[in-house]
Amino acid sequence: MAETDWGAVDAYIGEKLLSRDAALDGALEANRAAGLPSIDVSPLQGKFLHVLARIAGARRILEIGTLGGYSTLWLARALPEGGRVVTLEFLADHAEVARKNLAAAGVAEKVDLRVGAALDLLPVLQAEGEQFDFVFIDADKENNAAYLQWALKLARVGATVIVDNVVRKGAIVDPADRSPTVEGTRRFFDAASAEKRWTATALQTVGAKGWDGFAIGVVEAAR
Repeated sequence: MAETDWGAVDAYIGEKLLSRDAALDGALEANRAAGLPSIDVSPLQGKFLHVLARIAGARRILEIGTLGGYSTLWLARALPEGGRVVTLEFLADHAEVARKNLAAAGVAEKVDLRVGAALDLLPVLQAEGEQFDFVFIDADKENNAAYLQWALKLARVGATVIVDNVVRKGAIVDPADRSPTVEGTRRFFDAASAEKRWTATALQTVGAKGWDGFAIGVVEAAR
């Protein structure tokens, strides 16, 4: 099957399992209007995250990489009363778009959006005693190995950790590809395979976003 077929299958599934949603559609349109890169999760992937967060019974969610808040919105809607998403965004202009999107969707009170380099903000969360039930990592791929380490420090035992974009259109197995994002993804897999604090797997995905994949794991008790 060609990529056009992948997109057509996504469209078919979306017609069956997704409803028209003004807030979600508006967030994507606002992101485009603001000139943000078109790297949001797809609608089906967003709902996938939403369903997983609900299955996990998450009350405290950490998201590394906000962009315009599209995935944040899906995650915030998965929370029960009193739940909270802490989301970290490097760029202030992206964060401003996200704040407007979250406010327009009526979930701003569920979201703590912090601006700055995630590797600077994560130690602050640790110092504040934060502990999370669900972590979604979707930021600069060069630092994914370090983000994984921080996710495992900040997650409770039994928490779900998901890392996006771990296949890179198959480039992870191309020895000629030494690009920073691919090298960062390889370092992530090296760290993931050596790490004893979680049990994890990864799945390839195809669809409207092309060929990529997720890593997903559960945090174990200290061994």
